[in-house]
Amino acid sequence: MEDFDVGTRLRGLRLHRGLSQRQLAEAAGVPHGQISMIETNRCSPSVASMRKILSGLSMSMAEFFEPDQADSAQVFFTAAERRDLTSRLPGAARVRIAQVGDARAHNLQVLHETYEPGADTGRAMLAHASTEGGIVVAGEIEVTVGDQVRLLREGDGYLFDSIIPHRFRNLSDRPAVIISACTPPYL
Repeated sequence: MEDFDVGTRLRGLRLHRGLSQRQLAEAAGVPHGQISMIETNRCSPSVASMRKILSGLSMSMAEFFEPDQADSAQVFFTAAERRDLTSRLPGAARVRIAQVGDARAHNLQVLHETYEPGADTGRAMLAHASTEGGIVVAGEIEVTVGDQVRLLREGDGYLFDSIIPHRFRNLSDRPAVIISACTPPYL
């Protein structure tokens, strides 16, 4: 895979929109220093942090990483045609998320998620205005939604209002794979 400079891309988008680092930080609800650290490639953002920052630009991760791919008329997709949303984030190899097609055009995000052993979406729980659901197709994953925690195994599923803080962790010694959907799209 070619090198993708997350910091340079973020800085270019911020400047194109005429925003200072402080303005983007305020719009995204993150510390000002975090924007600077990412833009200068001094820190690697988590998937959750990157999504939060991109919300300040009203941009999805798919648009950030693959801005030229948007064929909303396409109906069928091979595995190779999924839109990679995470592997270009430095250090994000433990969580891989790929999207089927153009989620914004259909107001539905369908994802293939892989969590390597020890992978975690982060101590800062995710929360966003969507509804999401999924089915574990391989392995097992611990899902926390609010104060509820459950270990889901192959064939088990979940469905919840994503405004409730949530987290995904693979505590096992083998990968966990989930097929999920989210509406409206979040990543």
